[in-house]
Amino acid sequence: MNLPTFLQLAFELIGGLGIFLLGMKNMSDGMQSVAGNSLRRLISTVTGNRLFAITMGTLVTFFVQSSSITTVMVVGFVNSGVMSLMQAVGVIMGANIGTTITGWILVLKVGKYGLPLLGAAAFVFLFSRGDRWRYWAMAIMGVGMVFFGLEIMKDACSIIKENPAFEDWFHKFQADSYLGVLKCALVGCLLTTMVQSSSATLAITVSLASQGVISYETAAALILGENIGTTITAFLASLGATTNARRAAYFHVLFNIIGVFWITLVFSWYIEFVQWIVEWFLDVKISAPTMVDGVETFPNTTPAIATTHSMFNIANTILFFPFVPMIVRMLERWVPSKEFKEKPHLTDLDMRMLDTPALAIEQSRVELERMGDGCEKMMRWLVELRDQDDPDKQLANRLKRREQVLDSIQDEIAVYITNLLSGNVPHTVADEARQQLRMADEFESVSDYIADLDKFDRKLRRDGHRFSPDQRAALNDLNRELLEQLIAINGALKVGNKNILVETAAAAKRIRNHIKQMRAKHLEALSHGGVPPLVNVAYLASLNAYARVLDYEQNIAEAVSGDK
Repeated sequence: MNLPTFLQLAFELIGGLGIFLLGMKNMSDGMQSVAGNSLRRLISTVTGNRLFAITMGTLVTFFVQSSSITTVMVVGFVNSGVMSLMQAVGVIMGANIGTTITGWILVLKVGKYGLPLLGAAAFVFLFSRGDRWRYWAMAIMGVGMVFFGLEIMKDACSIIKENPAFEDWFHKFQADSYLGVLKCALVGCLLTTMVQSSSATLAITVSLASQGVISYETAAALILGENIGTTITAFLASLGATTNARRAAYFHVLFNIIGVFWITLVFSWYIEFVQWIVEWFLDVKISAPTMVDGVETFPNTTPAIATTHSMFNIANTILFFPFVPMIVRMLERWVPSKEFKEKPHLTDLDMRMLDTPALAIEQSRVELERMGDGCEKMMRWLVELRDQDDPDKQLANRLKRREQVLDSIQDEIAVYITNLLSGNVPHTVADEARQQLRMADEFESVSDYIADLDKFDRKLRRDGHRFSPDQRAALNDLNRELLEQLIAINGALKVGNKNILVETAAAAKRIRNHIKQMRAKHLEALSHGGVPPLVNVAYLASLNAYARVLDYEQNIAEAVSGDK
């Protein structure tokens, strides 16, 4: 092969692969944006039912178009404690089935329409005003790029056919013996490990097989190796994660290695079985060539490769399904838990989730719910401490620590959401992220003022004073009203009630009037004398603090309602 021909092959292969990978990313981003809420509901419904978890893993991988993203996401969920190891194992098996959908997309004979599909979708993407239309166009644009990139790679592989010396080099990799199958599987594994995408190596395999550069049997063996190579992404993601997260990643590796091992033992029978299925159900002859522009091609290998990929993962899942509890126990023995608490952060936020914005924003919303629950507890503890003649030091320290914890949680949420917004996220996710940043700040401010209210009471006691029984009763009554308001707002946050601002407006106005009445009553009592100056200062400061708590609660209600 002369240098110009080699350069043409290299440029077309690299260019086609780049377009293919960009198309996969656009297709993934577009489908994630369109199906964002569906993904969130799917994740939230995962249970210990293995069959349901497998189904969920398959569906999520269909939407994100990458088993690596799904598996890394699962490692993140397990790392944060949101998902158990048993649930994760089911989702990972489903992800392995879901990733085979890419092969079936390539089976569609629309290769030559890839460019017009890309062009038409690009116009919709550029000129459409609605976000939903734009994301649908992005997904379709991705499909067009996938097929266009594949066509370029096929044309590049046809150059190999025209050069016997280069073609002979490829023929050294033949799956005609057990050693040959292992050698081809190793090549597929190494190639996938290098490019970090099983979809990319699948596209290369399809391109080579469709041009007759490699046989269908060799392509099938490469596909087996690609299944092992794709596990490297989740394995790398598990480094530095919790023990359970590493167990989930190790299961992914174990699942694919064992699967490839037993399939290679029965490889020749497996290939015959797949050929029978393809020829019987799809009515195509795998080895039958087709002349395209005077060039002999083998288009029927593409459905055979897709079937090989799907059958492998479905058969492997069926094989593993009854033994999942035993495998989980085995992983727990092989990877023992550490004696110390592994969680390095106060939140369950995991940066691995940022590749799936729709799910990442759901994780930060859960942390906001925790902040809201923390503020509720602080308000209850405040009343309890204020009524005690001898305040419980442990309870006082708990209240103080909770305020510090909420400060740290707010910092972690801010870092997480800032990183999320720095990527390419849908407008709806970006808007929700900004509202979450605001809510985190408001919850942290609520906790600050609750802590200040406790400080006012403690300072009075140190100076030999206390609020009078009537003052304590009035402040506790005000605290109760604000707590009820906060509980209603937290409930709205959990269920996504956009009407909460309207629903709490009347109560907020009543509480504000109550604070004014309490201030007026106190000033009137002050004019009659008998109120120590320090008590006067502490009482007015407490009323001001409660007024600020009300303001922050209403700001949270505005954010939940979507008001800017």
